[in-house]
Amino acid sequence: MTIRILVADDQHLVRAGFRMVLSAEPDLEVVAEAADGASALSLARETRPDVCLVDIRMPPPDGLEVTRRLAGGGRPGAPKVVVVTTFDLDEYVYTALSNGASGFLLKDAGPALLTEAVRAAVRGDAMVAPQITLRLLQHFTKSRRRAAHEPAEPLTDREEEVIQGIARGLTNPEIAAELYIAPSTVKTHLGSVQAKLGLRNRVEVAAWAFRTGRAE
Repeated sequence: MTIRILVADDQHLVRAGFRMVLSAEPDLEVVAEAADGASALSLARETRPDVCLVDIRMPPPDGLEVTRRLAGGGRPGAPKVVVVTTFDLDEYVYTALSNGASGFLLKDAGPALLTEAVRAAVRGDAMVAPQITLRLLQHFTKSRRRAAHEPAEPLTDREEEVIQGIARGLTNPEIAAELYIAPSTVKTHLGSVQAKLGLRNRVEVAAWAFRTGRAE
């Protein structure tokens, strides 16, 4: 399957660089480029990409609002959004993920992380730049513990173990190895957790774990 990608950034050189990196992969195709938020929204409707790579600071609407309009609400068929920016600001990260982003990377992340973030978004996973993941979760979730909701139905012991692994930043295969179960079983448990908690991806699950004191 070829993953169709829209790149939205107000800098031509950045768009060209992303296109070069992504087009070198046999399963990735850049189908559109946008230099501002309005064009990004219009082109997303026209080309129906699987994933949108969106910068934050660009002509209006900015990348955070573009993310909300494209990915917010979990509409069926909505594209996944990965925010790629220069600005390592926690509030940007939290807002982007709250608005539905499936990932948050810095522009110096490198080709490997960029391509993996696109593939992870399509899989339903979320990738946040490693250097800010735990800092983000600890900073923003400790102050919001009271707002954390309890699951619609009780979590099983195995689901609790999967949640703790996700909060530690482990991948599904790593959790599987630690719990002596198959990666597909981890994916099943994660799907059940998301359904019970009404969450969209593993980053939201990790944040919930911090807010409820399941991770520190």
